[in-house]
Amino acid sequence: MFATSLIYLAASLGTVFVLSLMILKIGKMLGDCPETGFRARTASVTVATGYAAIGAGSVLLIGAALPLFQEAGNLVLLPMLGFAALCLGLGFTQAVTTLRHVLAEKTA
Repeated sequence: MFATSLIYLAASLGTVFVLSLMILKIGKMLGDCPETGFRARTASVTVATGYAAIGAGSVLLIGAALPLFQEAGNLVLLPMLGFAALCLGLGFTQAVTTLRHVLAEKTA
């Protein structure tokens, strides 16, 4: 069970890390615009930080359920990874939508 937990944590937290980097990369690309560049870079750091915190928390929360399925052995790994990927993907979509919304707002 320990190896299963380590594989789950490595894969899921690695996914959080990669998707957080993608948010920063999207913000960097949006930051090339002279009109909204500063806001894009600032917003991307804020959104990526929030995504990483919420994503890591959800990964740990899902991982806390692994001992409940101890009798299933390694068979529980793929459904748990799939569920974590689904949650992280939905969170990523929301994070990018938030980033786009921040840039669409006009400053007064």
